[in-house]
Amino acid sequence: MDAGALVPDEVVIGMVRERLAAGAADVLFDGFPRTVPQAEALDALLAELGAPLQAVLLLEVSRGELVRRLGGRWLCRRCGRSYHEVFAPYGGEPCPGGAGGPGGGECDLYQRDDDRPEAVANRLDVYDSQTAPLVGYYDGRGFLRRIDGEGSTDEVYERIKAAIPAA
Repeated sequence: MDAGALVPDEVVIGMVRERLAAGAADVLFDGFPRTVPQAEALDALLAELGAPLQAVLLLEVSRGELVRRLGGRWLCRRCGRSYHEVFAPYGGEPCPGGAGGPGGGECDLYQRDDDRPEAVANRLDVYDSQTAPLVGYYDGRGFLRRIDGEGSTDEVYERIKAAIPAA
């Protein structure tokens, strides 16, 4: 994961099987399936459980915007809070997890290895080669809902809500 590669299919599918077998209902997967073999395994699992797929959402975002969003994330080692260079910049406020408790120093920011520019570029290349084929897979079956993923959080959220079939 740190290098931007995908978790092996058998691991991901096993985790999904466990969760669905535990009685999860009305599930929304985020980032799964990521490959056609995972989609085929999910189809088989859903058929086995009698739980039909309702829709697949595709958030369409330009590569440049993805790099800007992913490459700008930073975390604090002390409190775990997430910041973003553009959307939620760190302003030097006291760190809730700093030495001496609240107000005890500034956040100690770092960037996760998978958020560094070279890893982001690799993640997007992996998407192009391994995940993008799912667009045709689900579009051909009538499940794909394309959503413009650019704009404000509120705008994108409204588009997502409109694309999800009513339960």
